[in-house]
Formats: sequence, C-alpha cells, structure tokens
Amino acid sequence: MDMSVYNNNLEEACAKFRAILEKQLVRVENMKAQGDFTDYDALDTIKIGICGGDGIGPTISAEAERVLRFILSDLEDAGKISFTTIDGLTIENRIAKGKAIPDDVMDALLACDVILKGPTTTPQKGSGMPNIESANVAMRKALDLFANIRPVKVPEEGINWVIFRENTEGGYAVGSSGFNVTEDLAVDFTITTKQGSDRIARLAYDYARKNGMTRVSLVTKANVIKTTDGNFLEDCHKVGDLYPEITTDEWYADIMTAKLVDKKRRKDFQVLLLPNLYGDIISDEAAEFQGGVGTAGCANIGKKYAMFEAIHGSAPRMVNEGRAQYADPCSMLRACVMLLNHIGYTDRGAKLERALDICMFEEKKLTITGRDTGATCREFGDYVMETLKGL
Repeated sequence: MDMSVYNNNLEEACAKFRAILEKQLVRVENMKAQGDFTDYDALDTIKIGICGGDGIGPTISAEAERVLRFILSDLEDAGKISFTTIDGLTIENRIAKGKAIPDDVMDALLACDVILKGPTTTPQKGSGMPNIESANVAMRKALDLFANIRPVKVPEEGINWVIFRENTEGGYAVGSSGFNVTEDLAVDFTITTKQGSDRIARLAYDYARKNGMTRVSLVTKANVIKTTDGNFLEDCHKVGDLYPEITTDEWYADIMTAKLVDKKRRKDFQVLLLPNLYGDIISDEAAEFQGGVGTAGCANIGKKYAMFEAIHGSAPRMVNEGRAQYADPCSMLRACVMLLNHIGYTDRGAKLERALDICMFEEKKLTITGRDTGATCREFGDYVMETLKGL
C-alpha cells in the first residue's frame, strides 16, 4: 500500500467534498431569504410554458397542450393566459451544449410562471453518453421546485393517497457530484437541511388540513440512515405538532412498500411525506394501483415557479419503433388537472378530472395500447374534449 498515493487521493476528495458543502450552504441561505408563494390572481397574464422534452415527450405534451388550450380558450382570448413553446430540452441538444438545461432553454423557463413538461432522457453510466445531470433534477434545483406532489386515487379499492416527496435534497441533490476516491472506493452523498424539511412538511400538513385529511405518514429509513433521515423525521414532527387535529405516524420505507399492497392497511393511508429517493420509488409503486405510471401526473411546486409533468420516462424505444403516435397522453392530462388547480381554476380542473375518469375507467370507448392495436394519442385527446363538451 502506497500511503502517499492514498493521501493525495484523500486530499483531492476532501477538496471536492468541501466544494459540495460550500454550494449547499449557499443554497441554505437562499432558502432563508425566499419570499411568499406566487399569487396567480395578481398576475395580468399567467404564462404557461410547454416544454416537450424528448422521446414520446413532444407527442404527449402537444396533446396535453391542445386539451389545455381547449379548456382555457376563453381566458387565452382575453389575455389572461398565454402559451409559449420551449424547445431545446432534447437529449441531443443537451449533449451538444454539455448542460442538463442549455442556457437559452433555462432563460425561456424562467420567463414563465408555470411549465408543462414532457419526459426527458437521463444518460446512465455505461450508456456511452456524457455524464449529464438529469434535466428534471436540474430544473427542480434551478427553479427551486421543492415539492413533488403525486396523487393516487382508486375509489373501488379505498385508495386516496397524496404523496409529498421532497424534491431538491436527499440522494438526488448532488447525484452527479459523487466521485471515485480511488479505483476501489466510490462516494455519493445525501443532503438534508432544516429549511428543506420544514417547507415540504408545512406544504403537506397544510394540504391535509385544507382537504379534510386526518393522517400524515412519515416515511424514512431513520433506523439506518440516522443523521439525514433522522433530521428529516425530527423536523417533520415539529411541523406536525402545529397541526394537533392531524395524526402523524412513522414508517420505514421498506415496510411502506409492503403495506401499500396490504388490502386492509393501505386504506388507512392519506398523505405520505417522504425524502426524495423514497418518494420517487414509492410513488411509482403507488401509481401501479391506478393503472401504472402512464396514468399518473405530478406537480413540482416552488414558491415562485411550478412545473407539471408525467411521472414516467421518455420511452425512446417507442420512437425508434415508430410508435410514438400511440403513446398514452393520460399522464400529461392528469398533470394538466393539477396545473389548473394550482393556478386557481379548480372548476376547470375538476371537469378535466371527471372527463378523464369517464374516458379512462367508465366508458372506455377508446383504449391506448401503445401500438396500432389501440387509439392514437390524438384520437384519445379528441375523445377527452368531446367528453368535456358534455359536462
């Protein structure tokens, strides 16, 4: 063992670790200085950016935009709503620019109030692509979209869950900043801050109170990941104490995955509050009860910006096989429901949600299969709009 080599490796690792911590401390100060949430009623025009992404993203985003413009046509005509198309978030352009989000795309995003975003491809190790950070993660950090909210509802199964996933910390906060200390030792990091835990907890408990929900379940691995998960748990309990009418319980992430398939116990869950990684995994599992990730949308909420998207990936194989036109737009349409609710048009959001329930579960005049055995994306959009006319 050549200790001098090891010492050099350790010095380099410490310098990299220091740089990571310095950046996170700046982020903490930025959180402390934040103002209030955007008041959409006070805006002359609410600017909605449509960002197609890549893979099947442009197809399903375009259809979601078409339905959204149909619902908001009177407000668009009156100048209360405007739509902007934001290109350039394809994997090819991101690789060419060497950035998770190219500068011109970021400028366009920052000029919007809310964003409807299609799926994007994230290169993984061994893919032959450059190590570019996830566009989702980069957008959440740049716009400080700290809350990922994913509802799952299956009335006949007694399921009505709303999952609040912390969106900017945990294992994803510095996911592309890990490094190889030596050829034998690799290190990644998980990040938790008091400010980050507090604000996601307040949003979750506020939601529970406003929507008549009586239970918030905290999901961690604080028995093993004692510091970061432990701090998240403690901070969430402090917030929970401010809501005495709401019961708070604790679950370990591995047990929660099991209890969601327990037909008796799963009916008890209402609001689930989780750090980033566990929230990602468990919300995907939860979506399966509703019909799979292709049926589920989600909201990414910050104080100034909000972004709405599908929870599934970009499915490049569908594009390569010439099947993109058969992609299911339901995830993006569910995201549109959340977008409408967020900007204050809850009546229109409720109508779209009702239309989707009719088209997806009740009438089912058309079925999306992902192939030419089913309806096209556009045909399903037409079906939804025809249904809306009758509501």
